[in-house]
Amino acid sequence: MQFAVEHLGLPARDPAALADWYVRTLDATLTYTDGKTPPAFFVRLPGGGLLEIYPAHATNPETANNKLAGWRHVALRVDSIAAAKSLLESRGVKFTKEIDSAFAGGRVLYFADAEGNLLHLVERPADWRLK
Repeated sequence: MQFAVEHLGLPARDPAALADWYVRTLDATLTYTDGKTPPAFFVRLPGGGLLEIYPAHATNPETANNKLAGWRHVALRVDSIAAAKSLLESRGVKFTKEIDSAFAGGRVLYFADAEGNLLHLVERPADWRLK
């Protein structure tokens, strides 16, 4: 039996606006909408990752707290943090911290999506592999 991540689920206060943010800001492609009110969506990131964005029933004010139990962030691997940061800043993303060392090697830079969900860019050396 082989297990693979198919998609990540992301409940949203405004699913349509959040899906649009991923399309405009991260060049995601809208691949599916259920046409309901409120709607749910699948968006595919350029690197192949799939996000399911659907209506939230409740919110947590600590969404961006990276130490809160449970899944806390989505890491987006890039070849160049500097280039990705520049592109995202031109699209309105605000970075509140500096580039830092990444766990297990490389560099990392955190930011939030339109609803405050935590994401980060991660740049690894070309020969990087977890053993």
